Amino acid sequence: MNPLAKELNEVIESGNPNLMSMMADIGKNLFFPKGILAQSAEAKEKAHRINATIGIAKEGNATMALPSVMASIQGLPAEQALTYAPSFGLMELRKVWKAAIYEKNPSLAGKQISLPIVTNGITHGISVFADMWVDPNDVVILPDMMWGNYNLILSVRKHAVIKHFKIFTESGGYNTDALEQKVKEEAKTKDKIIVLLNFPHNPTGYALTVAEADRIVKMLKEVAESGTQVIAVIDDAYFGLFYEDDVLKESVFARLAGLHPNLMAVKLDGATKENYVWGLRVGFITYGCHINTDPAKVYDALERKTAGAVRGNISNASHLSQSIVLASMKSPDFAAEKQEKYNILEARAKKVKQVLADPKYKAAWDVYPFNSGYFMCIRLKTVKAEPLRVHLLNNYGVGLISLGETDLRVAFSCLEEADVQVLFDTVLQGVKDLS
Repeated sequence: MNPLAKELNEVIESGNPNLMSMMADIGKNLFFPKGILAQSAEAKEKAHRINATIGIAKEGNATMALPSVMASIQGLPAEQALTYAPSFGLMELRKVWKAAIYEKNPSLAGKQISLPIVTNGITHGISVFADMWVDPNDVVILPDMMWGNYNLILSVRKHAVIKHFKIFTESGGYNTDALEQKVKEEAKTKDKIIVLLNFPHNPTGYALTVAEADRIVKMLKEVAESGTQVIAVIDDAYFGLFYEDDVLKESVFARLAGLHPNLMAVKLDGATKENYVWGLRVGFITYGCHINTDPAKVYDALERKTAGAVRGNISNASHLSQSIVLASMKSPDFAAEKQEKYNILEARAKKVKQVLADPKYKAAWDVYPFNSGYFMCIRLKTVKAEPLRVHLLNNYGVGLISLGETDLRVAFSCLEEADVQVLFDTVLQGVKDLS
């Protein structure tokens, strides 16, 4: 093991030994190198005459750039657009995002969390999390309806074992009973379990009510108190897009962070959906742990290991993307701009609910609960999902996503309000055609 990794491990061990036993073998061996990167950083600070350490080309004491490239970039100099970013991410962006986490999650008041590490979108964030914390045969608990990329990252790449529970009750709420049963069942035979919580949920568009969130937090704490180590990883990709009053408007991360020595909370979020910049690929990974010593030192060690995972994978996320996100978040118009886009999506979600309340659809499908996010799903009663999807595409020019034998996913995020009625009437006609 590299001496730098040993040093970081000792810091983490002194802060909470449970964190080290939760960590994957790769995570234990990760470190952030001090070689060229550290020497370059030192030279940047002190080499006032000549700095021959930087791995980019310069011209006239400025970043070299093609005019044809800079012609497409308005308002940002080449230094902020074309150069490498640190593997940790831009420091100012990390601080701004951390401040935003506290602002959006009042329950974090008085709690200490890490400084977020920038990832290349939340998908990359999940992969970095897996490198740090997931060993082969570790159990990851997820609902039966889930985003397919979890399987590729956790099961295929990391060889974890995904265990499912039924996501909804018959009455239409989140199935906290089934989740609790599955978690406690696995806790009987496992020293460590990973629970992945994704709200607003992809693909169903469901977010927890306050009561459901309270029950899950209480249950995970009980499992941690019983001696099983719990890693609660929270995928907040669609955070903020909550459309009903009884929905928890915070991340469940805020209630889990620092809750128990045997419980670690990991927040995965990003500008991707929150700030409507999907292709910029700016995500974040943030830790909330119970720490017995100086939290700043332990979080610094975790951040260095996590940045090492980024360094050894993609080196760093795009400097240009981070600069754009940072400039937007610092704009005085940022909050109003976000509110405007939220209002549009909320109106679309309410239009979907209004249209689907019509009893004419009842014989064709049931509607899964949804109250947030981008998506909603229907469960077909008389035809199978994939043949209907293909029929609608080929005969009506309508595209939907089929999930399993009975479910269709509708992304109302990309529908104009005027198209909602037309869409579901066309789906109903397709059902009649195949019936």
